[in-house]
Amino acid sequence: MNIGRKSCSVGPLQSTCTVLGDTDTGTAYVFDAGGDAPQILAAAAELGLEVIGIVQTHAHLDHILAAGHVHESTGAPIWLHPADRFLWDGAEQQCQMWGLPYSPLPAPANKLEHGQALEFGCRCIHTPGHTPGSVSFHFENEKLLIAGDTLFQGSVGRTDLPGGSSAQLKKSIQERLYVLDDATVVITGHGPETRIGQEKRFNAFVRGR
Repeated sequence: MNIGRKSCSVGPLQSTCTVLGDTDTGTAYVFDAGGDAPQILAAAAELGLEVIGIVQTHAHLDHILAAGHVHESTGAPIWLHPADRFLWDGAEQQCQMWGLPYSPLPAPANKLEHGQALEFGCRCIHTPGHTPGSVSFHFENEKLLIAGDTLFQGSVGRTDLPGGSSAQLKKSIQERLYVLDDATVVITGHGPETRIGQEKRFNAFVRGR
């Protein structure tokens, strides 16, 4: 299997969207369709990959705004952890809160759960704290983690929005992310990539045990 991936900043809050798939089979997932659907589709085309799934780390509006448009363009089903369904269903209210235009979103077709194996050697890790249904995606062979807004370079996701919990977030990071190989590259939900080992040693909010 040969992995191809491309990450780009999308939407009004510049969240990270990653297109990742197998260049041998020509199929890919879109992780966090946060906006700018044409840019996301262009990234898939550049990699020569057909989108077969839209996978969400969580359901805050800046990570889901283009999910409907990408779904309409590709027919790919949407995946979401059920604990974040209340945020997904409240997307219009989220947009009103931030003064952003709302485009209707189809209901997620598939549920994510902790330990679930997806394609391309990906495993879902439930990492609640930023939201109740926040998940990360680990590609063990590639030493790669898509962390959404759970872990950033030198920081962590905010926990002051509905469903957030600082205690849960710390536990998720220490018990489910910091146990990964130190060399694992972390694609964060906003900003630059980092590595697990770097965050264990230097993250001012959650240090390794």
